[in-house]
Amino acid sequence: MNSSDSTFKRFVEVGRVVLLKSGPSAGKIAVIAEIIDHNRAIIDGPTTGVPRQSFPYRHLTLTPLALTKLPRGAGSGVIRKQVDKEGVVAKWESSTWAKKRAAMEKRRSLNDFERFSVMVTKKQRRDVVRKSLAKVAKA
Repeated sequence: MNSSDSTFKRFVEVGRVVLLKSGPSAGKIAVIAEIIDHNRAIIDGPTTGVPRQSFPYRHLTLTPLALTKLPRGAGSGVIRKQVDKEGVVAKWESSTWAKKRAAMEKRRSLNDFERFSVMVTKKQRRDVVRKSLAKVAKA
């Protein structure tokens, strides 16, 4: 069966870029360096600060990004060169997924006054839109 016949597009494979869901490196991306078994893989994130370690699949999210022609069991140096060459971190940071995560983190980190300021700004914008729509409807 070809991968083109399948409805799934993201597979657990060597070179697949993953997002960590738990642990001290949660929210960072890493690369699958080696597949251990049906439950775990060795991941490595030399450019994102994720140490090389065994990690269960249930704590990973597969991303659409993958490194091409990464050999099985590649060391941190090889992975770092490949990640830099293909610009994986830049691709991830420019993706909609990463931008939404960053916006969510920014919103979570706001203090009470900053949340109030956001509310006031939204009210002002809403008022401007409402007035301009009323002007267009009147004309």
